[in-house]
Amino acid sequence: MSEGLIAMAEHGQAVVITPFTLMGAMAPVSLAAALAQQNAEALFGVVLAQLVRPGTPVMYGAFTSNVDMRSGAPAFGTPENAKANIASGQLARRYRLPYRTSNASASNVADAQGAYETEMSLWGAILGHGNLVYHAAGWQEGGLTASFEKLVLDVEMLQMMIEFLKPIVVNEQELGFDAIKGVPTGGHFFGEPHTMERYEHAFYRPLVSNWQNYENWQLGGGKDATQRATEIWKQALKEYEEPAMEPSIREALDAYVARRRAEIGSGEP
Repeated sequence: MSEGLIAMAEHGQAVVITPFTLMGAMAPVSLAAALAQQNAEALFGVVLAQLVRPGTPVMYGAFTSNVDMRSGAPAFGTPENAKANIASGQLARRYRLPYRTSNASASNVADAQGAYETEMSLWGAILGHGNLVYHAAGWQEGGLTASFEKLVLDVEMLQMMIEFLKPIVVNEQELGFDAIKGVPTGGHFFGEPHTMERYEHAFYRPLVSNWQNYENWQLGGGKDATQRATEIWKQALKEYEEPAMEPSIREALDAYVARRRAEIGSGEP
């Protein structure tokens, strides 16, 4: 990693410096100690980048979580991981550096565990004011596999977070005093002009969520979120169209790849 950092700094490339500190494994078991180690390692990387090339753009990265002390397996989306995400964001702001964080889960399948662990780590990233979120969609089995279903479910969560972060618009039109005044006791707002003008875009439109009542959901096949996510990614692949590329550019890229493969195989620089 240090060699990669040096090479990138020599070329003036932005370097994202992210210590991988799992409490109980490659860092002390306590959160404070793990954060202290993470901070020292991150700052070492920042200093090294500046020694190689002063002014090299850098990001403060954090990937502190814990292990399962019964098995030694990495755990993500835990309360400790969420707190580490938030605290790391505070450290990054202390040094006035952009912050790289993660959205991760240890679940082996795209299930409820994968959703609630991802939500925990994502809230930590959001509350930590993350500028760059790695592993934002599709991360599964602690990063050993990627899942199309998990990717779709994660995109839903990311879109909901984006919508959540939008500020509330407050003005005379949005306050809707005429609508409040116009609906009688026992009435409803469905047909009010205020509603009709806004209903198409008033609320977040979900990608995966199903808001039907139980009976209608059953009539529609009774598919759970994972099954619906499968249908979404399959439809997306079916409709995908590869972006157009000039034949000469494609030929040049193919030739470059072939040449580099041969050079790497032969050990040439």
